[in-house]
Amino acid sequence: MARNIRSTELETRARRLRLPIAKKPRFVKIGRGVHLGYRRNASAGAWVVRCLANGRDWTQAIGTADDFEDANGATVLTYWEAQNRARTLAPRGRQDGSKLATVADALDSYESDLQTRGGDAHNVRRVRLHLPPQLARANVALVTSKDLRTWRDALAKRMAPASVNRTTSALKAALNLAADHDERITSRRAWEVGLAIIRNAQGIRNVILTNAQVRAVVAVAIKVSSQFGLLVEVAAVTGARYSQLARLEVQDLQDDRADPRLMMPSSRKGRGQNKISRRPVPIGPALVTKLRKAAADKPADALLLTKPGGTPWRRSDHARLFRRAAGAAELDPAEVTIYALRHSSIVRQLLAGVPARVVAAHHDTSIVMLERTYSAHIADHADALARAALLQV
Repeated sequence: MARNIRSTELETRARRLRLPIAKKPRFVKIGRGVHLGYRRNASAGAWVVRCLANGRDWTQAIGTADDFEDANGATVLTYWEAQNRARTLAPRGRQDGSKLATVADALDSYESDLQTRGGDAHNVRRVRLHLPPQLARANVALVTSKDLRTWRDALAKRMAPASVNRTTSALKAALNLAADHDERITSRRAWEVGLAIIRNAQGIRNVILTNAQVRAVVAVAIKVSSQFGLLVEVAAVTGARYSQLARLEVQDLQDDRADPRLMMPSSRKGRGQNKISRRPVPIGPALVTKLRKAAADKPADALLLTKPGGTPWRRSDHARLFRRAAGAAELDPAEVTIYALRHSSIVRQLLAGVPARVVAAHHDTSIVMLERTYSAHIADHADALARAALLQV
């Protein structure tokens, strides 16, 4: 165990408060290449750690000195606690002598990792949109569960619980990645506790449309533009997510067989990269005819579904158009989004007796998620099946 280093100037609050206010900290060497500094402020002073290793020199604030309030072992530290914290954050044999990552650094690394694995980098952009600067600058090893819980609860005041969970889960993944690659981050308790998911958040609006309502939305979408109408029709028939539809290529249309189908790109959801990049999804002859026309004269690797100008469908390009289509079809645009077509497709197949495993595979989800999200409809279906098998005496 490292020996505590004494300092007559810094180890008591009375001595520290006699020091003049200064921008530069006063340092004391507490180990090889490691210095603990104290910066005298007009208010409570700040503890900083300075590390020098392999020619690299960095300084990081690690907490507030107990000049005016008692130490709490987390954000307010005594001189001795600050020494222990500084040693914990020192490079400790790392070859690069690198500085510990901030929360913002962790998000940058996670975004790069997602791009490498083909994941959805929008998850990181969502976090950055709502992350306050003070929390972004916080050191991953020093961030507290209280800070993270305060942020999560603030999100819950202006976002749906499911949206809060999606946002906090992305940040938690970024912090876990940072801890995976830096042995100095010895505890993950701060985000495991502070970013705990909000329970029962899956009780979100799962709008289920009748077949007549789906046909009405498709008909209106076709009037907006044939390209938008085709996008909506493929969404209605396959139940795929918008992000999957936007990545369909001409070669994904397999129309030269008795049972035509689309090789639907997998979603970018879940942990790691999906092993199966594309899954076959059956389509009917009417849709095949329209897709053949859309694919005409295009190379095999060209996008199958595009906007009227031939440009790709980008994130949220469809939102305004679909609101208009839903309103024209006498549906509530505030409730009915393009995701309602996915919900309706799943429930339609479940009520038609398609096994849950097949429904899950066609919609690129899991049986667990089906049971969690569509449990009421599954129960109705199970009741109907069981009733048909009742013994009549």
